Amino acid sequence: MIQGKLYILSAPSGTGKTTILNRIMSEIGGLAFSISHTTRKPRKGETNGVEYHFVDRQTFVAMIDRGDFFEYADVHGNLYGTSRPGVQQQIDQGVDVILDIDVQGADIIRKCQELNKTFIFLAPPGLDVLEKRLRGRGLDDEETIATRLANAGNEMRAVNRYDYVIVNDHVEEAVMMLKAIIFAERAKDRRNIRGEQLAVDGIV
Repeated sequence: MIQGKLYILSAPSGTGKTTILNRIMSEIGGLAFSISHTTRKPRKGETNGVEYHFVDRQTFVAMIDRGDFFEYADVHGNLYGTSRPGVQQQIDQGVDVILDIDVQGADIIRKCQELNKTFIFLAPPGLDVLEKRLRGRGLDDEETIATRLANAGNEMRAVNRYDYVIVNDHVEEAVMMLKAIIFAERAKDRRNIRGEQLAVDGIV
């Protein structure tokens, strides 16, 4: 069986990542979303096990000690982590997995040599547009918005470490670009596997 692949998606808060991911998950088969663990409190409308696995800090630290995370990071004072057993099981079943993680987490995942992975950065058209979006969604107070904008500026400096960059100026275009990346990477992986088989057969 062909193993699945990891698609690491990073984006500043408020860039439209959730909207785009919801579209991608509903339109592409053989694709799963890795649900991260976090110590932050659920927002209104969020459900445990859907957006995140919400756990307390003591539980999270115990998981770190057991080696249960591919990566974990402190973001805005809360801990976030990617489950090693959960992701590995999906990959072994041939399912492609999308990881929604920040720049810190992506840097750690890059060091996991055993993983087949592609890095994608979703960027806003500009920090002024991002500020307008953050204020428009009405989820954060002024201090949080200022923190998110400062962090976004730092995260944008990491774009050169990613394989692809998508600017979310128009949602439909961003969705099409992300779909194109996934299909192209799948074709590349299948081509490599087929090429290896042809070499074994003495055809190439």
